[in-house]
Amino acid sequence: MVRSGLVQGRQVADLCTGSGLVAIAAAEAGARSVVAVDVSAHAVRCARMNAISRGADVQTLVGPWHRVIEHAPFDVVVCNPPYVPEPDDGYTEPASEAGPPVAYNAGPTGRLVLDPLCIAAPELLNPGGSILIVQSEFADIRRSMNLLDSGGMSANIVAWQEVPFGPVLLQRALWLEKQGLLKPGVRTETLAVIRGDKP
Repeated sequence: MVRSGLVQGRQVADLCTGSGLVAIAAAEAGARSVVAVDVSAHAVRCARMNAISRGADVQTLVGPWHRVIEHAPFDVVVCNPPYVPEPDDGYTEPASEAGPPVAYNAGPTGRLVLDPLCIAAPELLNPGGSILIVQSEFADIRRSMNLLDSGGMSANIVAWQEVPFGPVLLQRALWLEKQGLLKPGVRTETLAVIRGDKP
């Protein structure tokens, strides 16, 4: 987001803000206004306190990501949503220390948030606006790009990185192998940042 130079002087929304790190970075990069939303009231309190401690002007909202539709359109939308596929077939795993499951679980395909977000993206943006979405390879990166394209936007992968599994995927690795989503023995994933631009 910062490297792109997209946010300076523009209206920004940070969806699924968590700690508020990206929202604060947008404010510090010169955004005209920043709205940050998260379904977790605890996360929003954390984001608000982090913004105050940094002297960043960030408006925080508690609720699902689509709550920002009432404040739309924006020039830039950023989102690091839940995107981890979760078992729905009775498979059990140990409790994770990675935080509340709502922060990462996203249904059997990992697309519980990604599908409606990609479909709504054009509604969230001003003409000439952009959305940046982080997601894992396990949640079908190509589908996100196709949904953005089908909404009249132009979608591209602008960054990616292979990273070692965190605690959630380590616990879920055997299930991912069983689903055919992971090659046996592999314990890394590719994370991508997808950029969608509205004409």
